[in-house]
Amino acid sequence: MTAIEIRNKYLNYFKNHGHKVIPSAPLIPENDPSVLFTTAGMHPLVPYLLGEPHPEGRRLTDYQKCLRTVDIDEVGDNRHLTFFEMLGNWSLGDYFKEESIKMSFEFLTKELGIPVEKIYVTCFAGDKDAPKDEETSTIWEKVGMPKDHIYFFGKENNWWIAGEEGPCGPDTEMFYDTGKPKCSLNCDPSCDCGKYVEIWNNVFMEYFKKDDGTYEKLKQKNVDTGLGLERINMLLQGKETPYDTEIFALVMDKLKKLSKNDDIQSRRIVAEHLRSSMMIIADGGMPSNLDRGYILRRLIRRMIRYLNKLGINYEELPELIKLNIQILKDMYPELEQKKEKIIQVIVEEKDKFTKTLENGEKEFHKEVEKAREENKNKLDGETVFRLYETFGFPPEITKELAKEEGFEIELDKFDILFKKHQEKSRMGSEQKFKGGLAEQTEKTIEYHTATHLLHKALQIVLGEHAKQRGSNITEERLRFDFSHPQKVTKEELEEVERIVNEQIAKDLKVTCEEMTLEEAKKSGAIGLFENKYGDKVKVYSIGDFSKEICGGPHVKHTGEMGTFKIKKEEASSAGVRRIKAILIK
Repeated sequence: MTAIEIRNKYLNYFKNHGHKVIPSAPLIPENDPSVLFTTAGMHPLVPYLLGEPHPEGRRLTDYQKCLRTVDIDEVGDNRHLTFFEMLGNWSLGDYFKEESIKMSFEFLTKELGIPVEKIYVTCFAGDKDAPKDEETSTIWEKVGMPKDHIYFFGKENNWWIAGEEGPCGPDTEMFYDTGKPKCSLNCDPSCDCGKYVEIWNNVFMEYFKKDDGTYEKLKQKNVDTGLGLERINMLLQGKETPYDTEIFALVMDKLKKLSKNDDIQSRRIVAEHLRSSMMIIADGGMPSNLDRGYILRRLIRRMIRYLNKLGINYEELPELIKLNIQILKDMYPELEQKKEKIIQVIVEEKDKFTKTLENGEKEFHKEVEKAREENKNKLDGETVFRLYETFGFPPEITKELAKEEGFEIELDKFDILFKKHQEKSRMGSEQKFKGGLAEQTEKTIEYHTATHLLHKALQIVLGEHAKQRGSNITEERLRFDFSHPQKVTKEELEEVERIVNEQIAKDLKVTCEEMTLEEAKKSGAIGLFENKYGDKVKVYSIGDFSKEICGGPHVKHTGEMGTFKIKKEEASSAGVRRIKAILIK
């Protein structure tokens, strides 16, 4: 069974159980500063988990493109991926634990044909915030799970929340027994030895964690599940790693043929980072030195470094991209549609990075000369780290060059500094979880509405080409990215601000209608990311001034919002400008 066959089997199963199939949201989130990328299927659905009605109803299923950045430096081992696909089914205040578990068990054992003896499950052990989940373990026994295959663990294993606050709850996780021997007498599904591999997670979302660390009950009980496609595909095919499946195998073989210095870890890094970069670019990402643009740049540059290590000519990149598209186009048609753009962006970034490598090499030779003047034949860890952090110069290249010069390098100190750098990056990434869509305060709702007024005003002043390319909303301000080829003049900004404030002063009524995507288009509604919408959409109208497809929520009348003030206008990336603005009351 291939990955796309598993995906289709999954969607059809839940469709036959009353779920509406909704499209994958883009990797680049809309109006959500909580994450750099969509990291889980639940992120695009947070408003609906908090009670906003979904136009497709209360039972949903999808495949969601996801990208997680915290393990970039781990990619190259036998299991870590940055881009992956999550299959999910959702109950928005409809069914709960019993029906969810029954469907999961039936799908795994009957649809995928996994023997019951290969499946182990875990449940929440309980603590001061929530009781032990005996109900879940009883349901598992009832559907046919042997009692000795059911384990209880605490929050670190069986409680799910995206970030520091938001909707959350106890979960039950399903594991596949690979048949490997136990690593010890205490080996169980919480062990990382590789015997038990997690395949599915059903979150029973009935709590909301507040910013003070306390929990309250949600007004509706939800089920949020996630099944990793690459992982289940690997296990069902009896493969050791995702790189051995049809998703990566042809690219891995091609890299082996092209390599002058073959190394499996380097080939995995190139294959994985190339696929991840292509997916980000297909969804509108561009390399830069900030936020998600920096992550994309880092992925491309790391991939190029390992192409260099393998001794593969950079000119092979376009053919490697085309091969990837050929393999993945049935799963992700957007790759074929954006082929030229993907090739252009990656090749341009490659050209920039080769210059960086040249600059790094010059800096390296300066450091060597300085050390020789001081009668040293060793580069300290701080220097090696500075070459890495400032010039993107890989330590392995520094080491190779040092050897040629008869020098050693202090790798222990570099490793300490690098680990600190990793921790700082991880903390920064986690901070992105704060203030996301889960934080639907009065202020963020006002700013969300303001982005609609700003979008329309920009199109009036600059032209129809000024389309939204992303937004970021917090309690303090809005940030709005839009397509425009040059800097917006002071006079144009003043006019945009005047138009927005005029609409606020009119105290326009904000209304919402549900309709089909076709009806929405015919009505003149703007769709920012059309590929993410299902058959039915919500259309928010602000008087007769603005009409957009959007999940909401919004204010009832514009008069609630206060005075709109643009604080800054700047470049975001090539052909994209950024406005930061506030509302003053």
